[in-house]
Formats: sequence, C-alpha cells, structure tokens
Amino acid sequence: MAPRSNLRTALATIAPGTELREGLERILRGRTGALIVIGQDKLVESISSGGFDLDVPFTATGLRELAKMDGAIIVDSSITRILKAGIHLMPDPSIHTEETGTRHRTADRVARQSGLPVVSVSASMHLIALYLDEHRHVLEDAGAVIGRANQAIATLERYRYRLDEVTDALSALEIEDLVTVRDVAAVAQRLEMVRRIAGEIDHYVLELGTDGRLLALQLEELIGGVDTDRELLVRDYMPGGRRRRPVESVLADLASIESSSLVELGSVAQALRIGTDTTLDAPLAPRGHRLLSRVPRLPASVIDRLVEHFGTLQKLLGASIDDLQAVEGVGDLRARGVREGLSRLAESSILERYV
Repeated sequence: MAPRSNLRTALATIAPGTELREGLERILRGRTGALIVIGQDKLVESISSGGFDLDVPFTATGLRELAKMDGAIIVDSSITRILKAGIHLMPDPSIHTEETGTRHRTADRVARQSGLPVVSVSASMHLIALYLDEHRHVLEDAGAVIGRANQAIATLERYRYRLDEVTDALSALEIEDLVTVRDVAAVAQRLEMVRRIAGEIDHYVLELGTDGRLLALQLEELIGGVDTDRELLVRDYMPGGRRRRPVESVLADLASIESSSLVELGSVAQALRIGTDTTLDAPLAPRGHRLLSRVPRLPASVIDRLVEHFGTLQKLLGASIDDLQAVEGVGDLRARGVREGLSRLAESSILERYV
C-alpha cells in the first residue's frame, strides 16, 4: 500500500482547481483516453520506447491535444512541464495486476515498478484512475464526493457532541475523585472515533481540492483540540514507574485498535495500559494535566512542574497558595491564578453535572 503521505501528495496534484485536473476533465469529455506518468527517472526511461521529446510548459489544453495521439504522456513531478508524448511504455510483464484493459494494466504495472504516480483516463468506462505503488484510486464526480462528505460531517457532529458530554463528565468525576477505568476509556474511545471520522473527511477535502474549502472549515471547527486532548488524557492516566512508556507509543497503540474492537471499552483500556474488560470499575487518580491546561495563561512548562511536584489532581486541588508558590516558576500572582482557575473549573464542572 502506498504511504499515506505519498498518496495525499498525488491526490492533491489531480484535485479540482489544478491545471492537471482540468486537462484530465477535457480528455474525459473528448472521449479519447490517456496514460500520464507524473515524474521521470532512469527507470521510466528504460521502459520507454518511441515517442518524441517536448519539454514545453504544461497546460490543460496542451495535455488534451497530445492525448489525441497514441502513447503515454510524461510530465515532470511538479506538473509544470510536459516532457514527452507518444511514448510506448513496456513495464515488466511479470508484475501482477488485476486490471483488464491494456491502458489500465500498463498504468498499474508502471506505477508498481517505478513508484511514480500514473493516471489513466478511460474513454469507454468514462473514468479517471490514479495508480501509485499498489494503490488504485478512481476519481469521482465532485458532487458525489461532497454528498458523502456531508454525511460524514453530520456523523462527526454527533460524535463530537457525545465526546463533549463524556469529557465534561470525566472532569466532574476527577474533581470528586470518583474516576474509574470505564470513564477514562469512554473518553479515549470517543476521541479516537472522532479522530478517525475526521481522517475520512480530510481525505474528501483533499480529493475535492478547491471545491472542498467550506468542508475544510467545518472540519477544522469540529476537531479543534482533539489531538491535544488525546495527549493530555494519556499523560494524566498512563501508568508511571521506571518503565513508563512514551506518550506517542500509547497513542499509536490506541490508533491501531481495529474498528470492530473500538466499541469495546476493555480494548481501549488495554491499549492505554490502565485495565481490562474485567477491571473497568477500578478507581483511577488523574495527575491533573487536563484540568491545568484549562487554566488561562498557564505555560505548559509550569503545568509539568506542578504535576511533578504534587503528583495527583486531588493534591493540587487541596494545595494552598503557599504550597503552589513552592513550585519553581510559580510566584504569588501565578499561584493565585492557578488556585482561582481550579476553583472555577471545579464549581462549573459540579454545576454542569448536577444541575
């Protein structure tokens, strides 16, 4: 499978609003078909025969006219110049492909052999397909993509609402010192669900190009702070000790949970290393990273020192101004800000939970 970053880059080059996409649409409307290799290296040269050199500026109309001839078109990796046209490509015939048409089989094999993006336009099937390594992506009409993207946005809105609910409930439980493995796993589960739906929508945004700008704004608004919340949750609850795992490793384990297992809180708890499905009601004590991050104008470095000094959120909540001032970098003004900030958060969390 092509690395995600390579696929994203390739999709961006053929998204609506780009010169290449305009050229591909013209070819599709003209019903002539085309085979386009994006990039050139020694391997592509070794499997190329015939044709002619051009090295002219890339234009959508130029691509359309050259597609009227037989043979492949080779453009540079930045898609600013058309390098060659009328090329006969002869990839290794032993490379496996499940494609049937000659043009699509050639595109698939060239992409697998060279590692470069290859675009095939089919006149008979009226489609544009992108090949990259072992990946095949068929470009769809923007209207169809937008329809699916809007459905995904509606789903994301519902999941974000539920995430906010369980997050607020966790904050109240933290203040009351009533947190269990189940509560933490529920928040981590919702955070991961939101992240995955957002990833799907981000793919739509990329595929839509300039047509996806409104969608991108909606996505940005809905997932604001999710990545930070995931990290803070892990830092608050992951087991300590000499063998304490890096936050990135825990997040990677969470992200690797199969979708079918993500609905099970026990699987989430295991990924976080805080429990299993038989210990979901076991108590947990937060360190305080999440709540301290909501105190205005409190630097991350000071938050880390406060957590290291007090160890648990309950000790932080019970600390006096003098106790807070004993921490390096916390003067009188900042100590009062922390004390007042935590008090306000405690009051609002309790009110939201019981009123």
